[in-house]
Amino acid sequence: MSKEFAIGSKVRVVALPPYVKTADPMPMLRPPDVINLGEEGIVLDRRPGGYWGIRFTRGAFLLDSQYIESTDTPSESDQGDNNSNQEL
Repeated sequence: MSKEFAIGSKVRVVALPPYVKTADPMPMLRPPDVINLGEEGIVLDRRPGGYWGIRFTRGAFLLDSQYIESTDTPSESDQGDNNSNQEL
């Protein structure tokens, strides 16, 4: 069963695949060291086969959902609530 991620949400790499595929119209295989374990990226789109297009600092790559997890950022929403209260 694959995980679901919202487009535009931040995700973190939890495991490196044996290779990564670029998210280009004509994908190419790249060595796994183009991304780092723990690196965060932004979900661009969903691709067939359970792959997600994710933008990292060194480019956009396709990763299976087993290699990524959503980054929970409750602190940002809490800060947003605090900022709202400060404005009042």
